[in-house]
Amino acid sequence: MAKVKRAIISVSDKRGIEEFAQEISKLGIEIISTGGTAKTLRAAKLKIKDVSEYTKFPELLGGRVKTLHPKIHGGILWRRDDPQDRDEVKVNQIDSIDMVVVNLYPFEATVSKPDVTFDEAIENIDIGGPTMLRAASKNFKDMVVIVDPDDYSKVLDELKTLNGEASYDTKFYLAQKVFAHTARYDTLIANYLARHGRLAEEFPKYLNLSFLKVSNLRYGENPHQKAALYREPLYRGFSLVDAKILQGKEMSFNNYLDSGAALDLVKEFKEPAAVIVKHNNPCGVAIAETINAAYKKSFETDPVSAFGGVIALNRDVDVLTANEIMTLFVEVVIAPGFEPDALKILSRKPNIRLLEVNLSKNAVSFDIRKIQGGVLVQDKDTGMIDDFESLKVVTKRKPTDDELTALEFAWKVCKHVKSNAIIYTSKDQALGIGVGQTSRVDAAKVGAMKAIKPLEKSVVASDAFFPHRDGIDFIAKVGVTAVIQPGGSLKDNDVIAAADEYNMAMLFTGMRHFKH
Repeated sequence: MAKVKRAIISVSDKRGIEEFAQEISKLGIEIISTGGTAKTLRAAKLKIKDVSEYTKFPELLGGRVKTLHPKIHGGILWRRDDPQDRDEVKVNQIDSIDMVVVNLYPFEATVSKPDVTFDEAIENIDIGGPTMLRAASKNFKDMVVIVDPDDYSKVLDELKTLNGEASYDTKFYLAQKVFAHTARYDTLIANYLARHGRLAEEFPKYLNLSFLKVSNLRYGENPHQKAALYREPLYRGFSLVDAKILQGKEMSFNNYLDSGAALDLVKEFKEPAAVIVKHNNPCGVAIAETINAAYKKSFETDPVSAFGGVIALNRDVDVLTANEIMTLFVEVVIAPGFEPDALKILSRKPNIRLLEVNLSKNAVSFDIRKIQGGVLVQDKDTGMIDDFESLKVVTKRKPTDDELTALEFAWKVCKHVKSNAIIYTSKDQALGIGVGQTSRVDAAKVGAMKAIKPLEKSVVASDAFFPHRDGIDFIAKVGVTAVIQPGGSLKDNDVIAAADEYNMAMLFTGMRHFKH
């Protein structure tokens, strides 16, 4: 181990840096610094040496060249136990730098801003910082390198107890953390550049993934599986990962899966809407003039399946809705807000997880599925029909205005149900949801079997085409009057003829919503 005598400090994230610098200064460690960091430390009455004073070379190119100098990198990289290195630094009058405390230009925060320019993003690509961090981490046996302010206290404790030195294990831990940090930093830059400019690719040659761990989870889908939650870069502040948890037990792996499905569906609606999800599928969906009415109708879809489900609402939870929720065993309630009195009511069941989520934006990102030996990548299914009145009517009878409204509602729900999917609805409420079947007629049968309310004069949405007329024959028997489906089957004519026999109206969307 080598005693720390000199440190270079250059940080964008200045959390705790004044206190840390004061403590290492008391230990007799000389501090070299740059720019804004030097100004901050001087304001804290610390004795600081500027990099340009140390190197005897001025900053160049508007500050782009400051630490890229042999006196800096030689002082970091020379091997203390190598005689040739020792002779070279002595001949070239290079002093040791034993600690590097650096964090990088805020590239992620910069490119997350909606109005960021390309030039602004480029100027926030740090060069000197990553270079010093990587150099110090390569030479970790002789160096202390800190990229995370949360590690200041750990390092200070060792310096104080080990007479100005840090243990090998701590230095190795810090170096490993640096390489993970700089790899993520480079990944963010590479992904940003891949989406911009004349050579931008929707699916670049190299798919660089960088997710920051938020927390370990109790377990995965099952208790024998380990799991963790990671945050996707660039979408901080309006995602499920950033939800404000107001009360309740720790979120589980399955809670997050179901909550994500519920959020995706409830965001489809502008009207007050309520969604209940169980096992990643909706079992209740409704819209109404108030959030309380929407919730009650959503619950009526399938009260049995709603037990132990996840509820998502697109309006603040009021007292009436809180009282309704209290009558049911619920895992999670998600909403943009909770009225104070509603929170008091829900707090009587402290295990219910209450999540406050910003619903104002949708994060547009890749949908990634793992398979053996690789991943499948697609853009998210954000497809939706803008003008339902312009859809192709393929039957003799056109849908009525009420049927058209119901078909639009059904299509929005259908998009979020596992295939094969058949959805029975009224114009504002899911009535029966046939989910995840291997044949479409079976999905129709399951949806009808699950229905609590009568299906007379209901409409149906199908996530993909009807391959045969048997599905139409079945839904006609339970009272369906109109259907929306993609079309495209070899037997479309047979299916249309069946609909005409039953005086059904049928729309073709030309858009499929498979969800595997």
